[in-house]
Amino acid sequence: MDQGEVGFFGMIIQLAALAFFVWVLWRIFEKAGKPGWAAIIPIYNVIVLLEIVGRPWWWLILFLIPLVNVVVGFLVALDLSRSFGHDLAFALGLFFLGIVFYPILAFGGDTYGGPAAAS
Repeated sequence: MDQGEVGFFGMIIQLAALAFFVWVLWRIFEKAGKPGWAAIIPIYNVIVLLEIVGRPWWWLILFLIPLVNVVVGFLVALDLSRSFGHDLAFALGLFFLGIVFYPILAFGGDTYGGPAAAS
């Protein structure tokens, strides 16, 4: 197998992972009463996610600041976890093992309880 074939198969795997994550985010958005198609629009999908967890839209700017974005990302994961009735342990799973915990949130029997940060 030459480098071209390896690169092609790597690209196929990346596209499959991207499609899967869009599907997962689409399901989470629909569970929260938001339009699922918002998952495929860059930047807007983060704004919708911030609405779901109850954070203001300008937190999007905080995601652009190095090191601050890590803290903000964890807080959003914590708020998302609490918005669906989970605790800190699930938020840690979302933050560190998102490839496992986001699909659990999307395809599990969890129901959206409203924005956790708003309460």
